Amino acid sequence: MFSFEITTHNRKDQYPLILKQLQHLIEGETDWLANLSNSAAHLFHTLGQVNWVGFYLLKQDQLVLGPFQGKPACVRIPVGKGVCGTTVAENKTILVPDVHQFPGHIACDSETNSEIVIPLRAQGEIIGVLDLDSPELERFNEEDQAYLEQYVEYLINHTDWSRFH
Repeated sequence: MFSFEITTHNRKDQYPLILKQLQHLIEGETDWLANLSNSAAHLFHTLGQVNWVGFYLLKQDQLVLGPFQGKPACVRIPVGKGVCGTTVAENKTILVPDVHQFPGHIACDSETNSEIVIPLRAQGEIIGVLDLDSPELERFNEEDQAYLEQYVEYLINHTDWSRFH
């Protein structure tokens, strides 16, 4: 059984603990579905002020909903559309302080006000994205981005993607 309690909301203290928890959470497990599922739950329950955390997986020219925590979500997002699709098209993390100012934002949850989307790369290819939403404006910053990119890198490097498709 895993119990992850965050005792601080100071990012400098919180994220190193979250990264260490990820190591223990996926230790000895390489299945992509299991690791994505537990990672979505882990981030949802340890990060404050988030209302959705999940993965979209790239299948041809669309992102398809994968493991997540939060309200039901959009199932398919075309590459180049919304924050998630733009992340894939531009091959970079996108941090959005106010989603209402992002051209073409796809509103799966009307309560979302800010978002960060990190690309998932395996063997040099984008295979999906990690998407985090918050009801707070400007919830995510460059520090969140740096640590979440480390989180994704560790997750990718300790997961077997050979049977992904």
